[in-house]
Amino acid sequence: MIHLLPPTPEVADELLRFETDNRAFFEARINARPPGYYSLEGVRAAIELAVREAREDKGYQFLVRDADGELVGRINLVNVKRAHFHSAELGYRMAESACGKGYASEAVRQVLAIAFGDLGLRRLEANARVDNEGSVRVLLRNGFSVYGRSTKSFELGGVWHDRLHFERHA
Repeated sequence: MIHLLPPTPEVADELLRFETDNRAFFEARINARPPGYYSLEGVRAAIELAVREAREDKGYQFLVRDADGELVGRINLVNVKRAHFHSAELGYRMAESACGKGYASEAVRQVLAIAFGDLGLRRLEANARVDNEGSVRVLLRNGFSVYGRSTKSFELGGVWHDRLHFERHA
């Protein structure tokens, strides 16, 4: 149904279109990227950083493509901690047109296999706003459990939101 691929310099134009096309949708839910990101130079710099972080075992980013090869989302593992933790934080974003099609659930399932398989991680964390029912379902469907709730811990557009904190072990 979908497949994950790391970003490469060759997809910079496509990735810029994806981010620009979905900017308003994303920014209604998560904090905005810096304005400089929304340029070919900004996206190229972000891809270079992603490649460097993967090489240095600090983070791993993947583009989510549907069966037709269309870019429908992104998923990443950030803040990789090896010594004593063997953990990372999971994050993802799906295009507005891709929501409700199961892509996020499948992308999380696939990245779990990578994290707990090839990367040898032992624990992943994720968080979602309490009112983000879709993301909460995706995480629970993939075996994450809630280990806490933080109140008024995320500000977006002048409004403070509660977040649920999730974990999943290998």
